[in-house]
Formats: sequence, structure tokens, C-alpha cells
Amino acid sequence: MTILPDYDEFSGRHWETAAIRNHLAYRGYKAPHTGEPYTEALMMGVSGGAVMGYFSFAYEGHDPMCRILTRNTFDPLETMLSRLGCVQENVRTAGPDRADANLADALASGVPPVVWADAYSLDYNGHGETPDMWMMTPILVYGIDEKTGEALVADRAAVPFRVPAADLRAARGRVKKEKHRLLTLGPPNPDKLVPAIQAGIWDCIRLYTEAPPHGTKNNFGLQAFRYWAELLTRPKARLSWARVFPPGVEMFAGLRGAYHSIHLFDGFRHAERGLYADFLEEAARILGNAALRDTAAAFRGTIPAWKALGLALLPDEVAPFKEARELLERRDQLFVERGAAALDEILACDARLGEIRNSMEEDFPLAEGEVESMRAGLAEKILALHDLEEDAVRVLIEAMG
Repeated sequence: MTILPDYDEFSGRHWETAAIRNHLAYRGYKAPHTGEPYTEALMMGVSGGAVMGYFSFAYEGHDPMCRILTRNTFDPLETMLSRLGCVQENVRTAGPDRADANLADALASGVPPVVWADAYSLDYNGHGETPDMWMMTPILVYGIDEKTGEALVADRAAVPFRVPAADLRAARGRVKKEKHRLLTLGPPNPDKLVPAIQAGIWDCIRLYTEAPPHGTKNNFGLQAFRYWAELLTRPKARLSWARVFPPGVEMFAGLRGAYHSIHLFDGFRHAERGLYADFLEEAARILGNAALRDTAAAFRGTIPAWKALGLALLPDEVAPFKEARELLERRDQLFVERGAAALDEILACDARLGEIRNSMEEDFPLAEGEVESMRAGLAEKILALHDLEEDAVRVLIEAMG
């Protein structure tokens, strides 16, 4: 099979926008306003932009989870591609042999296809044995090395991954909905860029201020800040932190999950507010709307408060929490900078995080009064963020007229 020549596109960091950004860049499709590849910030903004979302989950056999959404999750990839006017060629098949042939055909035509694969089935992600967990995510395949029997993959890191072809085949077939899906794209339509940006900005505004397309209003937008703060400070609420994340392993899991969601999960720090500000600055140029630069500054101005919330979730003053934060940051840095070459170090980070988690069962580092104080402090910072983001959204609405 084919290895695409001179493939060197490893700039993307979020699953969806990364795969599409890298695909378009390798194919030489350039943005009309810069003559350079389309940026990941632009794609994020067009897909619906920044958002605030709060969720907690509790599954049998797993620690409870706290998930903070930082970008639009309502069909962002399909929305982005449709708005940009990219002609899509989606190829699907139930059979793994046909899926391999489709992949070979795309590479032979000189195109690095986007394929969907289960992240838990790809060893380089370091998830280990997790038979009851799966997550189908888009990745870019730019070659098959016949000598080693490996696929060459671009996936959120600054370096390539080599995946045994059999592992990639299994990962592509893990979940029926995206089974053996393969996507190639035509160029974005420059005539659609302005309305695409406008639609993306209005999506962002609506998700902050109106009921979401699905789910309850409590979980999204400005209301989600208030909801999270209430769950931290009202112990009798049905999904309060006192009930879902009580002191011990559960509270550690909630704090760790919230920190990871805000600063690491989507590939960008500080709830992606810097990335969204980059988009708004780009949008100001494309739309000829200088007021959007003020909006960009307002969203960028929330970053210190997001940093402060992160430090309050896993504070320096609590030694095991500080160590956990540093391990999470280290793990992410290793993945991005060195990929699979750092897998042993990544797994060592995970092992130590597991030890810290287990220590919470018998030796939780906060007394009852300190737990209440921490929750109250978190709520205060969350409400401060609410006010900052409310101001940023107001400026955005004014800029859009």
C-alpha cells in the first residue's frame, strides 16, 4: 500500500477539528483571506464555538465523573463541513476486508482519509484494558507501511503514530454507528465563509443564552455556571456534590474530572477561550467587523479566572491534589510532544494517579470543614466566571448587531 509523500500535518489538537484541519492542509486547500491553511480556531468557531456545559455521570463499576463542556458538541463536525461547503465523500461498509480496501484506495489516490476508530482500542492512547468503554473518534491515516504492517496515523499529537493494521481494523469496527466509516473532502467554498462564520457565532450566543437543542437548560450556557455552583453548595440537591462526589475517592474523581475537562480534554488549555478568541479575531478580519476584536479580548480576559478555577480544583495546598494536577499536565505534554515514544512514561503517570486515587479511600486529605470550605470556594470562582462570560457574551451580541 501507499505512504503519502511529504506528509507533515500534525498541528491539530482536537479530534474533529484536528482531523479536518490536517486533511485540508495536506490537500493544499487554502483560506481565501490568508492564503494559508484553514486554522483550527476558524473550524472551531464555525462548528458552534465556545460553550459552557456541566454534567455528572455515575456508572456501575466506575468512579463518578464530572464533565465540563468547553465547545459546542451538537453535531459539530457535520455542521462545520456543511457550513464551509466541503463536498463529502463518506464510504461505509460492514465488512473489515472491504474497509481495508477502501482505505487502500483512498491512499492510492493521494488522499489521507479521515477514519473513525475507538480510542480505547488504540494502545498509543494509554487507556489499557477497558472492555466496557469505547469512544469513536476521527483520526487521519496517511499511509500503510507494508514492511511493518502498520498504519501511519495523525491524531492530536505533534508526531505520527504507527498502529498495527490489525489493531486499526478492530478499532474501526468497534461501534456500529461509525463502523468502518471513511471520509474524504473537497475544498471549502470561499463564498460560504462569511455566512459560515456568522452562523457559528450565533450558535455560540444561543447556547449561552437559550435552551439547548437537546438536554436541559441547567446544563448549558450561563445557567450551567449557576447550576454547578448550586450543586456545590446545596447538599440536599438531587445531584449535589455532597451526594455524587462525597469526600473520598468520589470527590477526588470529580475534582480530577473537572480539571481535565477544562484544561486538557479538548486539546487546549483554559476552556479553549484563547482558541475562541483567536477565531473571533480572524472573524473580525473576514467580516470586516472591528467590534469582534473587543469580543475576542473579552473572551481572552476570562482565561485568568479559568486558571484560578483549575488551581482551586486541584490546589497546591493539598499535596496529593497538586501531584495529581502535575501528573495530568505531564501526561498531556508527553502525548502531544512525543506520542507513543513516551507511552511508558504516560503509563507511569497513570499508575501514580491510580495510587493517589486509591489512597483517598482511607486517607482523604480534607477534614469535613475543609471540604465545605473548598466547595464554597469553588462555587465563588464559578460564579465569578459566570459574570465574566456573561459580559463577554453581551459584547459578542452587541458586535453582531
